[in-house]
Amino acid sequence: MSRCGTHGSAPSTAGVKGKNYKFAYIWVGNSETQCPGQCAWPFHQPIYGPQSPPLIAPNGDVGMDGMIINLASLLAGTVTNPFGNGYFQGPATMPLEAASACTGIYAKGAYPGYAGDLLTDSTTGGSYNANGGHGRKYLLPALLDPSTSACSTLV
Repeated sequence: MSRCGTHGSAPSTAGVKGKNYKFAYIWVGNSETQCPGQCAWPFHQPIYGPQSPPLIAPNGDVGMDGMIINLASLLAGTVTNPFGNGYFQGPATMPLEAASACTGIYAKGAYPGYAGDLLTDSTTGGSYNANGGHGRKYLLPALLDPSTSACSTLV
């Protein structure tokens, strides 16, 4: 399979008080083994486009750090467009959602082949833009800001 992840919805098989409901779901693949040139970029050499050197994954695991990027993108899409009729641009069959409208942008100054002006961990050399619990660092995607129609980054 060559898909980074997906989100969607399905009907619930357990009705509540006689009503059936939909539930939203997310599936994220291993970005290091499933199409790493797309799913683990910028921590892996890209499949196409400028062939700049890959960045160092902030937690030392290209697969997991790539999965964090994909999970964050899919969470944004699931929250803003859970059932395919929410917030997106373009046709419903190929929607550009909050994160997919900003593919490859992680910080200010980003352009194709360059993730942007990211923070760098002085100990590991890992690139990141968000701090997590227990000293963890993460690279999270830019999201489309509907009020400005521009990609908004953390740094």
